[in-house]
Amino acid sequence: MPSSNADSDAECCEGRAHHYMVAHRDDDTMTAIQASYREELEHARAIRLWLFTVAALVFAMVLVGGATRLTESGLSITEWQPLTGTMPPLNEAQWQSEFEKYRVIPQYRQLNAGMSLADFKTIYWWEWAHRLIGRIIGVVFFVPLIWFLWRGWIPRSRRAGLWIILALGALQGAIGWWMVASGLVGRVEVSQYRLATHLILACLIYVALLWTGTRWQDEAEESVSGKLDQATPPIGIRAGAIGLLVLLLAQIYLGALVAGLRAGHAYNTWPLIDGGVVPYSSRLLFEIPLWRNFFENPVTVQFDHRMLGYAVGLIALVHLFNVATLVKSGPVFAGAVLVAVAVIVQVALGIWTLLTVAALPIALFHQGAGMLALTLAIIHAATTVSAKASTGNKC
Repeated sequence: MPSSNADSDAECCEGRAHHYMVAHRDDDTMTAIQASYREELEHARAIRLWLFTVAALVFAMVLVGGATRLTESGLSITEWQPLTGTMPPLNEAQWQSEFEKYRVIPQYRQLNAGMSLADFKTIYWWEWAHRLIGRIIGVVFFVPLIWFLWRGWIPRSRRAGLWIILALGALQGAIGWWMVASGLVGRVEVSQYRLATHLILACLIYVALLWTGTRWQDEAEESVSGKLDQATPPIGIRAGAIGLLVLLLAQIYLGALVAGLRAGHAYNTWPLIDGGVVPYSSRLLFEIPLWRNFFENPVTVQFDHRMLGYAVGLIALVHLFNVATLVKSGPVFAGAVLVAVAVIVQVALGIWTLLTVAALPIALFHQGAGMLALTLAIIHAATTVSAKASTGNKC
């Protein structure tokens, strides 16, 4: 019996030692895993901050572009020099040279004949600032992208999307010059088609940046924890959020056509337009072929912009009611509230802009509020879409 007790005590000690070693090894493993997860989340936050910084620069570029358009400054620089054009004129001789180039184009001869050099400098600085922000965006996106790739912080599943954003940015620069070139010969302003293309591409880049940044952190946390903190909203709410985002982009496109045709300077009455709620068909649809009315007829373009604005406002309220009924609280509900308020405010600002005949401060405020509404709609839509639905649950 004593021998049996000794053996039992020895086995007990060995078991305790084994348990201690396993527990100790498990603690070390968990500490290493937690450290790895913390590092992954820190990398995700850094990338998210980078994407939001680039998005903020795109926001600023759109606003400066709006001011450039409203002040008729977009044709003041008549050459495309992606590298050497970074430097503005530095002395009087260089200013005179730039001014002489501008005096050759139709806009000067037909609209600004007799303009002083001081006035030319004012419009030049607007266009130069717009182009400079574009160059800064390229550097701020490209350099960190290469660094993050070199450090291995960006997973393979994400790389193609970021390269596509970079390619769209390069394309945007080319389209910007394509737009300007349309106003240098035979016209006194740029083509409304090219203006709308330029603006909507900027907005699509903006959507891609904000969407990617908003989803990146959530999906990184899902990769670490295995689940998101919030439940996936019903499909109807997700479809409504994405639908609102698409409609806002369509409204921005129509707004660019309005600006390009100067349609905001005509038919400055509300709620009637051309004497009625709906203008006579002879005024709306007289262009041949019919489709041209929707892009080249000022009254049709302005009428479409008004009607879509009303529709977006109504849909935003219906979406909010749906969210309040099904979700009731949380970030999705808060996002729906903010989007609805932003859209209604934007509709009111659009009416104010119209009644003031597109006065510069009000028109700029209108454009800025439109970008804010788009911002809220992007974040709201990205928040409502689950990681599995958007990326196959891959970080």
